[in-house]
Amino acid sequence: MTKYHAVREQLLDRLDQMAAGEQLPPERELSASLGVSRMTLRRAIDDLVARGAVRRRQGSGVFALGPKLDTGLVATSFTADMRSRGLRPGARTLAFERRPAGARVGRRLRISPTAGVVRVTRLRLADGEPMAIEQLHVPDALVPGLGAADLQDASFYDLLRTRYGVTVVRGVQTIEPTVLDGDESASLDVPVHSPALQFERTSWGERGAADGDVGIVEFVRSVYRGDRYQIRTELSVPSASSTPPGGGTEGAA
Repeated sequence: MTKYHAVREQLLDRLDQMAAGEQLPPERELSASLGVSRMTLRRAIDDLVARGAVRRRQGSGVFALGPKLDTGLVATSFTADMRSRGLRPGARTLAFERRPAGARVGRRLRISPTAGVVRVTRLRLADGEPMAIEQLHVPDALVPGLGAADLQDASFYDLLRTRYGVTVVRGVQTIEPTVLDGDESASLDVPVHSPALQFERTSWGERGAADGDVGIVEFVRSVYRGDRYQIRTELSVPSASSTPPGGGTEGAA
C-alpha cells in the first residue's frame, strides 16, 4: 500500500468516528499527526471529496458528511423514506405552473400533447439539508384545485390519497449517472458539475376496488446528490433448476 493510500485509509477510519458536519483538524496539524507531507494529505482529501465522504468549504476547512443515504429499488415516497430513517422530510416549492403537456411529457403520461398538466419543481430536504431536486408532472384533470402551497413540506402521495382518493400502486423507474448544472448545484449547495443520480419514474394509481385503475398519475424526474446517495439492491443466487438452458447464468457480474 502506498503512503497516499495508507493516509486515505487512516482518514476513513477517523471519519467513521465523526458526526456529520464535524470538522477535520487543520491541514498542518493533520499532516503532522499522520506523519505525511501536506501534498500527500491534500491528495488523499481530494479523493475523499470526490467520493462524497467529506466536503471542503473554501476558507473554512474540511467537514465530514457522514454515511451516504442508501435507497432501495422499491416504490416509496421521499417523505416516507426520510421518516423511516428518523430524518425530518421537507419540500420547498421552486416553481409551479399549469401548461400543455408537450410531446415528451404527453408520451410519458399517455395523454395528448395539448392536454393540461401541472408541473411542480421542488427542492427535497432531510433535516433541512438539500438532498434532491424533483420535477413532478401530473395530469391537470386528476388534481383539480391543486396549488403551490399544497405541496410545501408535504407528500404528494399523501395528498393524492387523502384529497383525490388515488393510491399509487406501481411504477417504472430508470436511474443513470449525471452531473449538476449551475442552477441545480446552487439549489443543492454543491459545486457545479458535481456527480448526481438522475431518477425518472412513471407511476400508476387506482381509486379502490369499485373505481379501479386510473392509469398513469405522474411522471417525475429527480436529481439526487451523488455525495449523499447510493443505490442498494438485494441479490439472490438462482437455484440450479432456474439456470438457463446451456448452463449459462443470466445477469451475473
